[in-house]
Amino acid sequence: MPEPADFPADSPASGAPAPQRLCDIPSLTGGPVTAPGVVWKLAESGRQLDANVVRLPAGRRIDTHTERDLDVLLLVVAGDGVLGSGTADAPQPLTEGALFWLPHGSTRSVTAGAGGLSYVTVHRRRPGMQVRPGPPPAPGA
Repeated sequence: MPEPADFPADSPASGAPAPQRLCDIPSLTGGPVTAPGVVWKLAESGRQLDANVVRLPAGRRIDTHTERDLDVLLLVVAGDGVLGSGTADAPQPLTEGALFWLPHGSTRSVTAGAGGLSYVTVHRRRPGMQVRPGPPPAPGA
């Protein structure tokens, strides 16, 4: 694996965005999980990605759903749980450090284990609201 010194140093043009620390995962996920939800999200302007830190208390579940448009990376940062695939395939264990690719079009659910579950999701930024054509009218309608 290359060492950092193996990469040339870039001199960004004046005014170019610089890397920045966004949050401290252990401080967000270190205590007991008491309420489900997003505890951090990427909100910087001009970004091309969306990212969230999500926490689920023991036994709580993100119901089975299908993400039609976006691939998602899911990284478990604390706790454990189960990733369901929505098919006859066996559920996969979610353990700290596990990284999953959830391809667009896939069906999935997430269930927290006995100690709760905290994970990071990253995906391409969702486009703005779009008006899509509805189903054709029923015959005789």
